[in-house]
Amino acid sequence: MDDEQKQDETPEQDEAQDTQDEAPEAAAEEQPSEEVAEEPVAEEAPAAEEKKKDVIPGADLEPILVEPEKPELSAEERARLEAEEEEKARREAELVGDEDTDAVAASRAPAKIEKGASFLATGKRKSAIARVTLVPGNGKIEINKRSLEEFFPRPLHQTMVKQPLAVSGYEGNVDVRVRVHGGGIGGQAGAIRHGVARALTEIDSELRPDLKRRGFLTRDARVKERRKAGLKKARKRPQFSKR
Repeated sequence: MDDEQKQDETPEQDEAQDTQDEAPEAAAEEQPSEEVAEEPVAEEAPAAEEKKKDVIPGADLEPILVEPEKPELSAEERARLEAEEEEKARREAELVGDEDTDAVAASRAPAKIEKGASFLATGKRKSAIARVTLVPGNGKIEINKRSLEEFFPRPLHQTMVKQPLAVSGYEGNVDVRVRVHGGGIGGQAGAIRHGVARALTEIDSELRPDLKRRGFLTRDARVKERRKAGLKKARKRPQFSKR
């Protein structure tokens, strides 16, 4: 009977049975491939964690620059820096062709000076002594009977002498006559500026706070220290020799 049933089966039934037998095998083959595909994902996760560990904490933050505190300048150094800045601005204005002198003008009008009046003052710096006389005029400056440009060829010293006049607004309104002796060129320029500032306070006492704030009325007592016996200079000693 069994042989007869086998013979009765058609070729189509045989093919259907073969496909049913092959389906489980194909499903079994597909499962490992899916597992293989999942393995790289599992490997990528530890790699990402290792990269995160290698990154330095805070590496993406921007650094903050902290500027060092600058030492406080003395009145003499501030005045010197102002003189250099004014001289630089003047040179730039000459190059551009702009001769505007109102940039340093005083905020208020200068006081009226009676005709024939004169104001005397003495200025000192290092070992230089300057006797300054202010009289009504058009801004002429005479030092030891010589013009300002002839006595002080350097623009820095010329600016130092004119600083008190420019700040107070009296530049071009008074003539300055100076007798100066002692010291060097820099000391004489500082002495004249000191004397001019003192003379301006005689004309108008309200100028004193502004001139004092800028250091023009301060007597700078710094001088070169004298050489001591047995030394090469004020503090420098001869080289020590053991034998």
